[in-house]
Amino acid sequence: MPIDILMPALSPTMEEGKLAKWLKAEGDAIKAGDILAEIETDKATMEVEAVDEGILAKILVADGTENVAVNTPIGVIAADGEDVKAAASGGAKPAAVAEKPAEPEAKAEKASAEAPAATTAPSVPAQAKSYDASSEFPAGAEVVTMTVREALRDAMAEEMRRDGDVFVMGEEVAEYQGAYKVTQGLLQEFGPKRVIDTPITEHGFAGIGVGAALTGLRPIVEFMTFNFAMQAIDQIINSAAKTLYMSGGQMGCPIVFRGPNGAAARVAAQHSHDYAAWYSNVPGLKVVMPYSASDAKGLLKSAIRDPNPIIFLENEILYGRTFEVPKGDDFLIPIGKAKVVRPGTDVTIVSFGIGMTYALGAAEALAKEGIEAEVIDLRTIRPMDIETVIASVQKTNRCVAVEEGFPQSGVTAEIGMRIMEAAFDYLDAPVARVTGKDVPMPYAHNLEKLALPNVGEVIAAAKAVCYRA
Repeated sequence: MPIDILMPALSPTMEEGKLAKWLKAEGDAIKAGDILAEIETDKATMEVEAVDEGILAKILVADGTENVAVNTPIGVIAADGEDVKAAASGGAKPAAVAEKPAEPEAKAEKASAEAPAATTAPSVPAQAKSYDASSEFPAGAEVVTMTVREALRDAMAEEMRRDGDVFVMGEEVAEYQGAYKVTQGLLQEFGPKRVIDTPITEHGFAGIGVGAALTGLRPIVEFMTFNFAMQAIDQIINSAAKTLYMSGGQMGCPIVFRGPNGAAARVAAQHSHDYAAWYSNVPGLKVVMPYSASDAKGLLKSAIRDPNPIIFLENEILYGRTFEVPKGDDFLIPIGKAKVVRPGTDVTIVSFGIGMTYALGAAEALAKEGIEAEVIDLRTIRPMDIETVIASVQKTNRCVAVEEGFPQSGVTAEIGMRIMEAAFDYLDAPVARVTGKDVPMPYAHNLEKLALPNVGEVIAAAKAVCYRA
């Protein structure tokens, strides 16, 4: 009995494709596993593999034929011992299939209406809704230009004036005005009982901060670098993050752990680690990593008011960058909401913290080449506003995720997986990642530069998912 070769589907949503070329001719012997032909869609190219043995008796659809529907017979195989001519004449009739008139529209509609509801469930997720960050700046508010460092200081000062339970502690936060001058002026305004210099013992003063939070105070614990917070990780994870759950909701821990995170400039491996992925793995913590001064201020104020332990990751390189910030003591940004920083239609670029410098730089360069990238700043890593990302991917059908952290188990790995789970059918290309290299941070300037992501890598990734050279 003749065996029909059917047009295969590249994906569950594929309906038709192009038969690019035949790799076998009529009369050729066929073995299981032989490549018979190549088919194409706008997303991919795939080889048609034989699953039966025999002779290719007839080619029903010629090379270069477009819009071939899935499951259309494209060829006929004569089984071993079968007459090839008989098989060729007895196989499927492609012309009849291709030219068969469609069912009347009314009849099709009736069949659809009578079908059970379960069969009409969509195979793709409903349209996600993007968070609108435009309302975060108060209407008509006066804006000032300030550095990220100044925005963080103002956030702490305003919250300390607002709530007497808020205090700051850490190494060099008082007399020295902060290792990076983020706490400059706070000692003079609030005194040594609320701006407290600590010994070089992260495990000790982090534990004091957690204990104070469990009794109802609102400490802000500064780490000179989050690399040193590894000394205090037991207090952060086992005490701060888990106590609310383990106490049955009876003991909250309203504390903010803040300080510079990730690479700076030639401070080597022990001072350059990015801990965003580490802390975002822990239930009970919220993890915030702002880029701009306005986000740094609004998110830090929200973090200080939040009843949960917050990991607030800053970046030493960004401290001196200037941005516009609205005036006012009640400027808050909600934790857990991403921000579309630059709208676009061709590819989504997602990042956070200093990774935004690469994302925005790449978007500007891509625009000059006719590729409009939509840039999303996550701002909060946990809880992650994946809905805003999905809404963008549903529009652009492509995504590049960017971070300075390592690729293994990184934040971008989480982003990619969440997109695959929620928006796979919208993707026209695999999600691409641009990350720091999988190596401890070198000290030498030239090697450090090679270990970090760069704008060129983001541009190359965006072009790759857009299938542009």
